[in-house]
Amino acid sequence: MVSTGHDGAMGDVLIRTLVVAALTGVTVFAGQGAWADDGEDEVLFHFKDKRITESSGLAVSPTRKDIYYTHNDSSAGPVFFAVGPDGRTRATFTLQGAVARDWEAMATSKDPKTGQGILWFADIGDNFDGAWPDISVYKVAEPTSMRDAVIPAVRYRFHYEDGGHNAESVMVDPRTGRLYIVTKQFSGAIYRAPKQLRTDRINVLRKVGDAPIMATDAAYAPDGSSFVVRTYFSATVYRAPGKEIARVSMPSLDQAESIAYTADGKALLVGSEGKNSPVYRVPLPGTVLQQAAPKPSRTPLRVGGPEPLPTGTAGDVGSGGTTAADAEADGQDDAGVPASVVALWLMVAVGATGVITFIARRTQ
Repeated sequence: MVSTGHDGAMGDVLIRTLVVAALTGVTVFAGQGAWADDGEDEVLFHFKDKRITESSGLAVSPTRKDIYYTHNDSSAGPVFFAVGPDGRTRATFTLQGAVARDWEAMATSKDPKTGQGILWFADIGDNFDGAWPDISVYKVAEPTSMRDAVIPAVRYRFHYEDGGHNAESVMVDPRTGRLYIVTKQFSGAIYRAPKQLRTDRINVLRKVGDAPIMATDAAYAPDGSSFVVRTYFSATVYRAPGKEIARVSMPSLDQAESIAYTADGKALLVGSEGKNSPVYRVPLPGTVLQQAAPKPSRTPLRVGGPEPLPTGTAGDVGSGGTTAADAEADGQDDAGVPASVVALWLMVAVGATGVITFIARRTQ
C-alpha cells in the first residue's frame, strides 16, 4: 500500500494501531501466564556496521565473553558478523558452499565432549508457507579467532511432517542438543528435529507444541531450564512446550526480529532490523527466574554404594540420548489450544483484516 498526504499518514497509523490491538489482544487471551515487566530495559548497544541493515538473528557466544553474533535477512549472502559490546564488528565470516535463500534466525550451543562452540544458521523463511520443497539449517564450528574468514559448514535439510510453514525462529536445547523450529503463523507451532541429524536425507520436523501468534524468534536459556518465544509485541517464557510461565513486555522496536538470553540467563537481548539498530537488554523479573529455575531432583539420598544412573545422556545433535525434557516434550503432541480460543483468534483476525482492507483502499 502507498499512502500520500495527511489522510494516508493517518491511515497508516490507524492500520498499525488496529494490527497491534488485534494481535496483542489475541495473545492475551491465548496464554495462561501473567504479564511481567520491571521497567528496567536498557540499550546495550547499536550495530555500528553499515552492512548490518536487517539484523534478523541474534546469539551470544557460548565460549567468548562479550561477543555477539548476528546476520542479515534474505538476499545478503551466507555471512554473519561477530560484534563486540560497543556494537562494532570484530570480524565477518562467510559460510563456504552455503546459500542464503531466506536466513531468518540463528542459535548457539556447545559440544559437550570438547566444549567447542557451535553456531546454527536457519534458512527457514517461507512467505508462501510451502513454496520451498525443504528448508535448511547450517551448522558451523564457532571461529576461534576474530579475523575475517571463510569457514566450512554442514547443511541439514528439513521438511515439516504436516506440510510447509513460514518460520523465523530456531533454538537448540543445551541439555540434549536437540534442534527446534517455531513457525510464524496465526496458528504457530513448535517443531522438533530428530535426535540424529542426517546429511544424506531430509530430516522430518514433528510438532511438539503450540506457539504464540506470529513468532519472530526463540531461544533456550543457557541452562536449558526454559525457553522464550517472541512476537512483534511481547515474549513468552516456557518451561517446556505447552507449559507457559509468563509473558514479558518488550521494548518498542521498528521491526522486532530477534531474541537471545544473556550468558547468565538473567536477561533477554532483543534486536530489530534497520540501520544502526539497537539491541536491548531486558531483565527477567525475579518471579519468572524462580519459576524457570530447574526443579530439585527427587532421587532419594543413598548411603553407600554407587549413585543411580541418570535417565538420559546429554549430547550433541545427532548423539544425544532421551532425557526427561525430551519425554516431557513428547507428551505435548496433543496439547492444543482450546477450540473457543481458536474461534476467538479467527474472529479477531477476520475482523481486523476487513477493517484494514477497507482503510487501505480509502487511503491509497
